[in-house]
Amino acid sequence: MSRGEAYMVEAVRSPVGRRGGALAGVHPADLGAHVLRALVERSGVDPAAVEDVVFGCLDTVGPQAGDIARTAWLAAGLPESVPGVTVDRQCGSSQQAVHFAAQAVLSGTADLVVAGGVQNMSQVPIGYASRQAGVPLGLTDGPFHGSEGWRARYGDAPVDQFHGAELIAAQWDISRTEMEHWALRSHERALRAADEGRFAREIAPWGEHAVDEGPRRDTGLAKMAALDPLVPGGRLTAAVSSQLSDAAAAVLLASEEAVRAHRLTPRARVHHLSVRGEDPIRMLTAPIPATAHALERAGMTLDDIDLVEINEAFASVVLAWLRETGCDPAKVNVNGGALALGHPLGATGCRLLTTLLHELERTGGRYGLQTMCEGGGQANVTIIERL
Repeated sequence: MSRGEAYMVEAVRSPVGRRGGALAGVHPADLGAHVLRALVERSGVDPAAVEDVVFGCLDTVGPQAGDIARTAWLAAGLPESVPGVTVDRQCGSSQQAVHFAAQAVLSGTADLVVAGGVQNMSQVPIGYASRQAGVPLGLTDGPFHGSEGWRARYGDAPVDQFHGAELIAAQWDISRTEMEHWALRSHERALRAADEGRFAREIAPWGEHAVDEGPRRDTGLAKMAALDPLVPGGRLTAAVSSQLSDAAAAVLLASEEAVRAHRLTPRARVHHLSVRGEDPIRMLTAPIPATAHALERAGMTLDDIDLVEINEAFASVVLAWLRETGCDPAKVNVNGGALALGHPLGATGCRLLTTLLHELERTGGRYGLQTMCEGGGQANVTIIERL
């Protein structure tokens, strides 16, 4: 190990609860506190030595307001001396939280930082803040409502993730049938992973709830084909869109000095961090240029990457990325994705990283790449190296 590295020491997540499911009534601070306690217990770190807690969360209103990172840490009964800050980069919020935490360690300004995220979509539905403020959450409004600068640049073009996913399906000529096959694959892989106990090490059970609620054993192509499209005449249905979910996840990042001083065991090294932007109207294509940028900066190709986690916000997002990158689908989302496991917005990025680390360890892979589409046409890329 050399100075100037950021090491992943521990990574843990809650089960992913279906909207209205087992975690629906859990206060977001308590859900975040649950994974924070598990992180401290599993790593054996002195919590008073942690220098900051960076959490991702969207729609920070109601029970998710008031800096949920700080609230969750205190709700966990952990030292008051440790501060917290909440990050919003839309769906990539907790992945960005990891980036900020790793950058603090890499820069030498901190030695021990916790990163993670939480989202209870049962209690705070997506776009809740805009609706409560009386702003229509629709194709041309939402948070962009009333911005003269935005309208001058983008006119009245729809700004909506469903519209973006439809644009992607049309541009890459991705059929509904192709998306349904990918969705079925996601469920089958998630169920296989659960049945084989692949998620057991990464999940901190919530009471009796120790498994993800999203994967459906009774799904099939015939059922998917019977669903109505989300937009009349469109290709998207609920089956090829990510599930709304409740969950939390957290990781511990440490410098070499902290590893030595606290006798920690690093499990992976942060190899690369970057973020890129793209068309905010098409919105969900940024993982394509972001992946190319990251690999160039890292001096790597996808042949060097053993496993990929790309968020399945919609099936069209992943399928377009696969076509543009030429990546081998066999190493992408090997344990299923958000079409089956769910997408608890502010927690998803860290959930993906947690699963990626554990799967690299299970399979003996060396490098893992994580990316995801984000509101505003953005995408983070994280590459880790298993130690």
